[in-house]
Amino acid sequence: MVMALTFDDGPSPQYTPQVLDILRDHGVQATFFVCGDNVLQYPDVVRRIVAEGHVLGNHTWSHPELDGLPAAEVRDQIQRTQDAITDISGRTPTLFRAPYGDFADAALAVCADLGLRPISWSVDPTDWANPGSEVIANRVLAGAATGAIVLDHDGTEGGDDNPAPGSGGDRSQTVAALSTYLPQLIDAGYAFTTPDAHPPLTAGAMLTLDSKPPPEVIRGR
Repeated sequence: MVMALTFDDGPSPQYTPQVLDILRDHGVQATFFVCGDNVLQYPDVVRRIVAEGHVLGNHTWSHPELDGLPAAEVRDQIQRTQDAITDISGRTPTLFRAPYGDFADAALAVCADLGLRPISWSVDPTDWANPGSEVIANRVLAGAATGAIVLDHDGTEGGDDNPAPGSGGDRSQTVAALSTYLPQLIDAGYAFTTPDAHPPLTAGAMLTLDSKPPPEVIRGR
């Protein structure tokens, strides 16, 4: 049984290191879909993610709804982030996740040009809404299955000190939930992969250039 853990909107100088500590303690690799503005603000956290064997994915520069942007702005959001991640980490991302699961046609075209694979998710515990760490953990455990891709959030666009309006910023419940559900999943026999290595193909969890998952799969933050 294999599944994937993914974290969006970071890196965060407060919460990403806590997530990394838990993953390290359990020997688990994850994928971090990072925002370009946070990459520039917190380069040391980006480097730690890579140094500890995790995967970096592109999550745009400033977390906009791509469907409402001109094609040129969509390209700038993705290209600037791609360049920042490559310059700071020495790794060129191969995975892309659109904010809110908004995989606009313009974004898919840029992904094709840059060699980025669009990745969605299949388990959304809505941790960004802070429903409680127990609720988050229970939702992840209920959705666990071979091929599942879990969506969590370790950061917020704009950084911990200046979160974007409506984006929250407190990810302590996510951290607490991870420390609860991860050992339970391991005890249940689950192993963990990253989408770039062994793509988990739960129906609708991965986007290709000629198919999109249903909206209920890809909506989120």
